Amino acid sequence: MNPQKIASRLFFGLGFAAFAIGAQAQMTINGAGATFPYPIYSKWFDEYATVDPSVRFNYQSIGSGGGQKQILAQTVDFGASDGPMSDDNLAKAPGKLLHIPTVAGADVVAYNLAGNPALKLDSDTIAGIFLGQIKKWNDPKIVALNSGASLPDQEIVVVHRSDGSGTTYIWTDYLSKISPEWKQKVGTNTSVNWPTGLGGKGNEGVAGQIKQTPGAAGYVELIYAVQNKMSYADIKNAAGEFVKPSLESITAAMATAQIPEDFRFSITNAPGKSAYPISGATWLLVYERQKDAAKGKKLVEFLKWALTKGEDMAKELDYAPLAPQLRDRVLKRVDEIKI
Repeated sequence: MNPQKIASRLFFGLGFAAFAIGAQAQMTINGAGATFPYPIYSKWFDEYATVDPSVRFNYQSIGSGGGQKQILAQTVDFGASDGPMSDDNLAKAPGKLLHIPTVAGADVVAYNLAGNPALKLDSDTIAGIFLGQIKKWNDPKIVALNSGASLPDQEIVVVHRSDGSGTTYIWTDYLSKISPEWKQKVGTNTSVNWPTGLGGKGNEGVAGQIKQTPGAAGYVELIYAVQNKMSYADIKNAAGEFVKPSLESITAAMATAQIPEDFRFSITNAPGKSAYPISGATWLLVYERQKDAAKGKKLVEFLKWALTKGEDMAKELDYAPLAPQLRDRVLKRVDEIKI
């Protein structure tokens, strides 16, 4: 055979092999849910593509309410939520759903004021703003907490989530703990009837609304405030200390948690001088018995990687990784997934 034909066949063979490898690489694992952990999950999915090129993740950042609905309907391979599922929702599942905690983060009170004053807020003031009772930035309650700050005679425009949201679950869980009036009138959920304010979709939408609206105040996950260069307040915690939301103060809150066997827990209004009070964990929601063995195997491999190598990436994005003892417990739970 002449050299040209050999080269042609070799090229064709290599091309076919590349096509075959590409075809094998098309396994897609679909997930949907929380926007709160989206920055760290995006990083994990990108990094994991280099660990296992045969699988890719398609994650829709639609809010925790949507993530819970889609995993219940089995339209995704995993859901993601910053609020643990209720007993009622778990009872609707066609199989046993596992809560796999991944990282913890913080809801911050972000605001848009001329001059970007550094503000301190306490629980009464935050509840008053979101109940629509404290209406102006120069309200005596805000002024008393911020001596020396230049606070304008300007309406406070409250911004909240419009979609079902685990960020909202953490926020309303905190408000229900510190305000009997909030607990009675509004309560804790991924979606509530807001007493006042404008809605934004996702952490991205709320951050955008605050940035575009002079006088606005709202809640977003810490990394969204950092990435958007937004001002956010120090918050008075259960020990009476004003604490900045940070990796260290989120970790301090996480350290106080009493974590049950099913991993559904809350870390809002945590005790301890250095604990940031509006902290919360986030979970992946996975069926214990996987319907698709091939996908189930790949998902378990990813979960084990995320809970070990992935946790090392959390701090650079201002999320708190799981404590080693908790991580070991969660890894044992992952081993219980049946493929």
